[in-house]
Amino acid sequence: MKPSLKSSATPLVIAAFIISGITGILMFFHKGDGLVKPVHEWLSWALVAGGAFHTATHWKSFKAYFNRSSSIAIIASGALIAMAAVVVPMQGGGGNPAMKISKALASSPLETVASVARQTPEQAIEKLQKKGIKVVDTTQSIATIAAANGKKDIEVLSLLF
Repeated sequence: MKPSLKSSATPLVIAAFIISGITGILMFFHKGDGLVKPVHEWLSWALVAGGAFHTATHWKSFKAYFNRSSSIAIIASGALIAMAAVVVPMQGGGGNPAMKISKALASSPLETVASVARQTPEQAIEKLQKKGIKVVDTTQSIATIAAANGKKDIEVLSLLF
């Protein structure tokens, strides 16, 4: 029996959903190291293609959903959320403010970050050295200190806060 688009569309959607769901959850919890992010981004196309094929091969059933108000509400909610995700960042600069703060702190000198963390630069150096982080001087940025010690910026910042 030759495989048809109809018999392949649903398994493609299921497989792509599993991949997208797992990698998306890992990224949400900042566990997206290695291939997680590129696999999530690139194989999302498989989910889009599978969804399009599935819809095309089940068009008659698909159209029936637009006769039910509860289905229309769910579909419309999804469309509104998708539009908001595209439009909102364009209006106010968007992005996660915590990530912006983290990046700003990582690019700042240790003496500045120590002040924000309500420590003296000497206390900050001592705190980092107790955790095995070597610091040359207080004018080094957190990013530079992290890179020199084989750590991520956020790891060094979390030690200070």
